[in-house]
Amino acid sequence: MSRKSKKTGIVVFVVILIITAAIAGIGVYESTGSGTNATGNPALEPSQKRIFFRDAEPVRKLRKQYIAALYIEGTIEDANKTYNQEWLLSTINALIYDENNKAILLYINSPGGGVYQADEVYLALCDYKKTGKTVYAYMGPLAASGGYYIACAADSIYANRNTLTGSIGVIAGESIDATELLKKLGVKSETITAGKNKNMLNYNSPLTDEQRAIMQSVADEAYEQFTGIVAESRGMKPADVKKLADGRIYTAAQAQKNGLIDHIGSWDDAVSNLSERATIGTAKVITYRYKRSENFFDILSGAATRLTGSTTLSRLGLPQALADEIRPDIPYPAYIYIK
Repeated sequence: MSRKSKKTGIVVFVVILIITAAIAGIGVYESTGSGTNATGNPALEPSQKRIFFRDAEPVRKLRKQYIAALYIEGTIEDANKTYNQEWLLSTINALIYDENNKAILLYINSPGGGVYQADEVYLALCDYKKTGKTVYAYMGPLAASGGYYIACAADSIYANRNTLTGSIGVIAGESIDATELLKKLGVKSETITAGKNKNMLNYNSPLTDEQRAIMQSVADEAYEQFTGIVAESRGMKPADVKKLADGRIYTAAQAQKNGLIDHIGSWDDAVSNLSERATIGTAKVITYRYKRSENFFDILSGAATRLTGSTTLSRLGLPQALADEIRPDIPYPAYIYIK
């Protein structure tokens, strides 16, 4: 092979990598008609139209009144394969200014996530309602912790009969003290800091009573915010909410009995009731659902991370499960249900 051919091949390869990298950061939403499956949940039909998030307004303009079915799926954080905070907030904001959009029906299937992110979405939905529009929430298999927090912005909450919800509580952070184990293995880990509490919650530093109190104060403040939101949304006394808010999950029937949700039913039930409340007759339902396709760089970076982690763990003699506990991929403080 000539040098020229080799050079051309390298250039083509680099161009392919650049294009792949560009696609990696582009989120898409699917805009589809309504439909249900045998479970009564929204049917996941093939998309009728796909629009790139960065290159287009995240709301499809219609000439007739419609309900926006807005999906909230996966861990609530800045971004992952099924969730994107920027996309979600931009979509809600665009729907505020779309005069033909009359309501939002949230579809929530999430264990929760970051306190900051969950509250941002909650407040955005409250702003949406200030325009006179309506918000309903429909809970899928799991709408726990931060997922339930967001549902509290709804005027009415529906759940599938097999939904798990609740988990009203806060995780301020996690601490695993591996100092004794590292000592036995002959491994010395040291973090250079300024400030006596700068290294708290690190695996190479025991948690002090002062640090425990610091993190507890963070959890308590976020807990007061969460229970306050529930009390306001559900028309309950804060003291009564706190009796329920011990972090446990509830079935749909239990949640309804305790006043945490309004109805147990199907997606179609929620659509029908919302259409009647929004006085728009047989409503067109347009689905907005974030998706991020995995590409070559996702696979490559994931494999590299796993390889690096496995190599480090093997040297320390630690199992992968323990490493996942030491380095959980959760934004703290968090309203999240951990199975």
